[in-house]
Amino acid sequence: MAHYAKVKDGVVTQVIVAEADFFDTFVDNEPGEWIQTSYNTRGGVHYGQDGEPDNGVALRKNYAGIGFTYDADKDAFIPPQPYNSWTLNETTCLWEAPVAYPDDGELYKWDEENQTWDVVE
Repeated sequence: MAHYAKVKDGVVTQVIVAEADFFDTFVDNEPGEWIQTSYNTRGGVHYGQDGEPDNGVALRKNYAGIGFTYDADKDAFIPPQPYNSWTLNETTCLWEAPVAYPDDGELYKWDEENQTWDVVE
């Protein structure tokens, strides 16, 4: 089984799972292009069933989701920008906060107004 994203005007509108043989004969009259995506790819790294990097082929930087953009020059699916202050990492095609997420085992949420990570109570 393979995953395919429907891209219209640079935005993912649909993601499906299909057998390659079926997909080759699939007729879709809607505008847009079907582009293969990899369920196991995140940040330009391919992950195995155990959730660990496995040196597999990382396809298009990230698994596509509805609302993601497809950058043909980078050949990458990019998630929506979560906050205005976050910047795109050009290598991973993931958004990064201006302040690193704390590594202390707590759960945090981003406070855009104060540009801080606040502990979730």
